[in-house]
Amino acid sequence: MFILKVAMPIRRGTNLIVVGIAAILLLTLIFVVPALINVDRYRSQVISYLQGKTGKQVEIGRLGLTFFPVTIHIDHIGVKNPPIFPSGYVAQVARIDAELSIGALLHRQVVIKSLILEDPVWNLTSDPDGPWNFENPQSKVPANALPLGPISSVKIKRGLMIASNLLPSDAAGPIFFEAHEISCELEQVNLAGIINPSSSSMDGQGRLKAGLLRFGAVEVRNLDSKLRLESRHVFFADIKAEVYGGSAEGDLAFDLSGKNASFKTNARLRGINLAQLLAAFPNGGGKMTGKMEGEIELAGEIAHSLRPLAGIHGAGHVTVRNGQMPSLKLNANLMKLAHFNDLGPAKNDPSSFKVITTDLELANQSISSKVIDLDGYGVDVDGSGSVSVSGSDDLNYRGLAEITSKQGFFTNTIAQLSGATLKEGKLQFPFRVGGTIDGPVFSKGKGDKDVDAVQKPAR
Repeated sequence: MFILKVAMPIRRGTNLIVVGIAAILLLTLIFVVPALINVDRYRSQVISYLQGKTGKQVEIGRLGLTFFPVTIHIDHIGVKNPPIFPSGYVAQVARIDAELSIGALLHRQVVIKSLILEDPVWNLTSDPDGPWNFENPQSKVPANALPLGPISSVKIKRGLMIASNLLPSDAAGPIFFEAHEISCELEQVNLAGIINPSSSSMDGQGRLKAGLLRFGAVEVRNLDSKLRLESRHVFFADIKAEVYGGSAEGDLAFDLSGKNASFKTNARLRGINLAQLLAAFPNGGGKMTGKMEGEIELAGEIAHSLRPLAGIHGAGHVTVRNGQMPSLKLNANLMKLAHFNDLGPAKNDPSSFKVITTDLELANQSISSKVIDLDGYGVDVDGSGSVSVSGSDDLNYRGLAEITSKQGFFTNTIAQLSGATLKEGKLQFPFRVGGTIDGPVFSKGKGDKDVDAVQKPAR
């Protein structure tokens, strides 16, 4: 019994010693061994491999190594543009943490389990002849030399992406796409497929958030969407974003396989501040106000020109409520056209309207509408027509106006002599609007002979 009592403390002490030695060895492995294994001395070999794999000059500030998990740390990596592009970088990353598979290392293979990219900046540029600056059609590294397989997990923190085209002269063109404050988590990322234009593989999928995304002149904030990279295509699906005081939901896709990249998008809009939206476009400020909702579909090629999105086309249907068209002063101009001295409600609201509902078709830098229903103050309008968005702002609209407030006998008589008709005690008359947005020209229609005039339906 005495021997047992003595042996138990001895055994406990021995176990504590073993645990202590194991802890010391573990700490040594974690802190001392990585310091003794100076992976930075292999930096030139890593640079040489990456240059052969990408076909571009690569810069690396420093390489480091930590255990548990086994992770390579790359500080300040930069990948430069190939010679046919202007000087600069395709990508710069402040820090990359690459976790390696221990099982693969035991078999003398390098398999990256996960990547974390901190503060990456991508500058993507397309040449007029077709290639992008991130591509490498012909890798100089043999396929069996440190093969780069799909990476299970890629996380991006605080990213920035900018995309632009070169002009036919090879000078830098305008930026057509930007994404700021990118936060992204992707699965099964195939880096080799991304830089190889002949790849037909799925190159990754996951979820993306961006504090600010700008496409052309339009910008959205706090975007959240699914992201899929696939064989020269980029898909943003189930997008939700804040847009000019309202919200938007929809999808956006880019096709990078042709000489000109192309896109297509659909969006459902709610509560958009129209004044803010129009102010984003040249000469668009102050043209119209109100809250807009509706659905639109747009598509087009992204040209290598100073106006890369000039070829956009599409269609939609929108409603704008409680707004104004200051330059048109539609209510007042239409009533003056009918020779009213007393403008009634239009006197206080010469440019205001309650609601506009219209279809839209965008083609050849012109927005046309087949059916426009406008409820103004003192005037209701059914019309159709088009406006140029090429910079001339030319107007070509026609319609049938109805004076909603009943007038006196004398006013009605004068108006009818001027071409108006009296239905259910309300005056109706055809009209046309030409000129420009800033200088509209109102004129009378030709009554029944004006075959373009939209007939007011019975109420």
